[in-house]
Amino acid sequence: MSLNTFGHLFRVTTWGESHGPALGATVDGCPPGVVLDEAMLQHWLDRRRPGQSKHTTQRQEPDAVRILSGVFEGRTTGTPIQLMIENTDQRSRDYGEIARTFRPGHADITYHLKYGHRDYRGGGRSSARETAARVAAGGVARAVLADLAPGLEIRGYMTRMGEMAIDRTRFDWDQIAANDFWVPDAQAAADWAAYLREIRKAQDSVGAEIEVAARGVPAGLGAPVYGKLDTDLAAAMMSINAVKGVELGEGMAAARLKGTDNADEIVMGDDGPEFTSNHAGGILGGISTGQDIVVRFAVKPTSSILTPRRSIRTDGSATEVVTKGRHDPCVGIRAVPVGEAMAACVLLDHMLLHRGQVGDGPRGSIG
Repeated sequence: MSLNTFGHLFRVTTWGESHGPALGATVDGCPPGVVLDEAMLQHWLDRRRPGQSKHTTQRQEPDAVRILSGVFEGRTTGTPIQLMIENTDQRSRDYGEIARTFRPGHADITYHLKYGHRDYRGGGRSSARETAARVAAGGVARAVLADLAPGLEIRGYMTRMGEMAIDRTRFDWDQIAANDFWVPDAQAAADWAAYLREIRKAQDSVGAEIEVAARGVPAGLGAPVYGKLDTDLAAAMMSINAVKGVELGEGMAAARLKGTDNADEIVMGDDGPEFTSNHAGGILGGISTGQDIVVRFAVKPTSSILTPRRSIRTDGSATEVVTKGRHDPCVGIRAVPVGEAMAACVLLDHMLLHRGQVGDGPRGSIG
């Protein structure tokens, strides 16, 4: 299997399977001299870790990360950083019945058609467990960003779960970490908990929409044509398991707007140009404007459900599938830290590309 690496200068390769002995990431291109230790990465992994609430899978994984290379005396050396996370709570027996059966909504059938051989234990590489490695790599990216752009902040949150959507008039940044859904609305969190209980009771699952906002991003990151910042952000989010749609700024809603509504007007402020709105999501022509970068992605309902679904076996015979095991009724909850991590990796990658092309010297000025 090829194509397990993303990034240009800051490159991340993930490895390992859901039910193998371990998984992890190799991070190449990290600048030297950055303060980094396992506790710094563990902070981010703990936010994604399974089994932390009744609303997520009850698989109990500590997700303890080990740094095997690339760090000496608490600082990065500039050499590849090898990160490893051991799997400790696999229950492969839960998947014995599907060894020769394709689960509807899963990648089982496409893996079989492509490779002719697959790891049916939890989906192997197609499992959302792979995203733990991305979050660890994102922790490395955040450590570097803290040095290069101290004011940069990346926050992810849920904006929709099935039929339930947030009320943006009640948007509260402080509520994001205060509830199980990473939702910026205390009332929504209570309503969503009741809604998800009913979904779970019906042996079903539900989709979600996650928004990631990056504040304090300097202007000038990205390139106009094939190296667009929004191109790489969209690709990064689309690569996350179960994601079926990505948009930046107004996204698909821009198709319903007029030019007079969509174009962000520019005025001259005390510290330079200012925009009166942010329909562009902080990126114009593939290059960051200095405004908040806003990317949004939709996650499909978890395909592993206890309600029987029609399918076929590897011999072509018909069957019904009930997917046993421990699964998220809404995979979007734990996708929030993953979206943040991918944004961190992409933004750092483009910051390094920018420094490599134009350096740290003065750029275009206005006024």
